[in-house]
Amino acid sequence: MTLSTHYDVIVVGLGALGAATLYQLSQRGARVLGIDQFAPPHDQGSSHGDSRITRLAVGEGDEYVPFVQRSHAIWRELEARTGKPLMTTTGGLILAPEGRVAEHHGKPDFVRRTIACAQRFGIAHEVLDAAAIRQRFPQFHLQGDEIGYFEHEAGFVRPEDAIGAQLAVARASGAQTRTGERVRAVEPTGSGGSGDSVRVRTDTASFTADRVVVAAGAWLPGFLGQQARADWQADFSVHRQVMHWFDTGSAAADFAPGRFPIFIWMFGDGQEDYMYGFPSSDPAQPALKVATEQYVATTTPDTIDRTVSPEESAAMYRDRVAGRFPQIGGRALKARACMYTVTPDRRFVIDALDGLPNVLVASACSGHGFKHSAGLGDAIADRVLGRQGTLDLSPFARGRLLEKSPA
Repeated sequence: MTLSTHYDVIVVGLGALGAATLYQLSQRGARVLGIDQFAPPHDQGSSHGDSRITRLAVGEGDEYVPFVQRSHAIWRELEARTGKPLMTTTGGLILAPEGRVAEHHGKPDFVRRTIACAQRFGIAHEVLDAAAIRQRFPQFHLQGDEIGYFEHEAGFVRPEDAIGAQLAVARASGAQTRTGERVRAVEPTGSGGSGDSVRVRTDTASFTADRVVVAAGAWLPGFLGQQARADWQADFSVHRQVMHWFDTGSAAADFAPGRFPIFIWMFGDGQEDYMYGFPSSDPAQPALKVATEQYVATTTPDTIDRTVSPEESAAMYRDRVAGRFPQIGGRALKARACMYTVTPDRRFVIDALDGLPNVLVASACSGHGFKHSAGLGDAIADRVLGRQGTLDLSPFARGRLLEKSPA
């Protein structure tokens, strides 16, 4: 094992949240190390698949809005700095039957919650009935009883490019990274008090730091198990999710950015009675990307089936796409599996590990983390460096789960 090297902060995991945190720490002049068992950006976790929805009015809760607003500013800053397009504004449509209380990410009446959020924060939007949706976006085959929220600044972020840009700028700013290296333990060097440093042991090396941020995504439950934190481990479950890309064929122009928005379409009251989707993000291979979510079957990063069968794509097309986008044929150009790491109340956990106050667990999870990740990294960097930031992480303290009273 090599000799230990000391850092101000070590970031474990360099996916969406870890890359954002590493980048922000590097911009503050911290001596920082990022460690990942793969070579990010990669397709083994939760931050791949060409596109992730971003929207400013967050029906999941007002506490998220400042983070996605900050994230939008950071994406644009990174675009200017790197010359890479990271965020595409397409407009965003959230729709559901008007007379029913459709749920999304654990929140009932999601469309009206989103409208109310937009009103409170002064976010530009329109409320559309079915006739107005049909007129503006004839691609959607509606039942006629829908209500829609349309947000002008919504769109999608390219996750692989966003992670890559943050890591590249972080390295250029002095951050060190070690990839292809798995963390085996995070442990105190002393009694575990706030003045102690923390040791991080990998397969091949050992390092110490004043602070450690664990942003391990779907590997977090396993990591907590290794740390003998069964109480924390129980807070998280991992679920396999599948994304599908269907050939737009002769309708490619109708599903291109500028003609077609990102969307979240709830067509029933069950939490799986919906799908979300994107305009084509690859002009060379135009496709309608669609997905849904499931929270019944659990998995782990080591046991997940990463292969998506043709039958899964056929079922997605038959059950959700065919009757709602009749222009789209059933030819799946590709499909990918990813993982959601989910808490009981579908909210994030960002908190110090009990007994190890210098170890911050950061899980931007439950299927709506990527849009907030850049802003969360900004806030986490301030927190671990002891600086007064403008973004409030207190709503994501773990104590709320112990009270068993999810908001």
